[in-house]
Amino acid sequence: MLERHELEAFLTLAEELHFGRTAERLRVSTARISQTIAKLERRTGVPLFTRTSRRVELTAVGWQLYEEVRPAWDQITTAFARAIDSGRGLTGTLRVAFVGAAGGQLLAGAAELFRRRLPDCDVQLREAQIVDLMPWLRDGQVDLALGTFPIDEPGIVTGPVLVSEMRMLAVPSQHPFARRTSVSLDDLARVKLLQLPDTLPISLREDRTPRATPAGRPIDPGPLASTFNEMLTLIGAGHGAFLVGAQARRYYARPDVAYIPISDAPPLQWGLLWRTDGATARVRAFAKAAHDLVSSS
Repeated sequence: MLERHELEAFLTLAEELHFGRTAERLRVSTARISQTIAKLERRTGVPLFTRTSRRVELTAVGWQLYEEVRPAWDQITTAFARAIDSGRGLTGTLRVAFVGAAGGQLLAGAAELFRRRLPDCDVQLREAQIVDLMPWLRDGQVDLALGTFPIDEPGIVTGPVLVSEMRMLAVPSQHPFARRTSVSLDDLARVKLLQLPDTLPISLREDRTPRATPAGRPIDPGPLASTFNEMLTLIGAGHGAFLVGAQARRYYARPDVAYIPISDAPPLQWGLLWRTDGATARVRAFAKAAHDLVSSS
């Protein structure tokens, strides 16, 4: 009889095709995954995966095993989760906050999947301004919030990264950068960066409004902006620039603002946040629904 950890290791590796990512998802060591798969292959008598220095692939036998086991495993885990949810009284309303159109669209999809899984639990989506997000979360006005990382705050849990997108620099459409195909982080020394409100974590403000470029050149601070539309209005009026995600170009196209890719910047990452003391079954179930939604797309 196969044990749960053996099934999870096999199914996860079959989906990830990468030992490191499989170990990260299951929160075990890479060596543990390798040992578990090797044990399964000894029991079956044939390789389930082919491994090279560059890639991992399912063998024909491994693929057949995956196709036969995955549906049964999904049924088992779903049935068990429902039993747990019933025992915990997983009902009521979950309040989830987002900032911006792209965030709202993502959470709407997650809420639909969540409701299908848990029909006795409802989701209330609330649009927040940048200045509201953390106060709402800390005051208990919302149970979860979708925000950008990094968030390093006591009492706040950050879930898995749901979306990674290219960083871009929003500048006035008449700015010289608007005629370029890309800029670098050191080019930030040639603009004023709009500032975020101090209700946001320091870790986030330092990431989005750095004081110096990687080469150590100072970056001038611009005016404070408390909402995204306020920020775009200030940019369009020539009062500064700001680091945004690539989705802004699609959802916030404006004639007075240009979005320029930053060639050497790390991606901007989005994920769910919740209070440490608010990690209820509803919260965990919604976080899983959001993760499953983006993983399947």
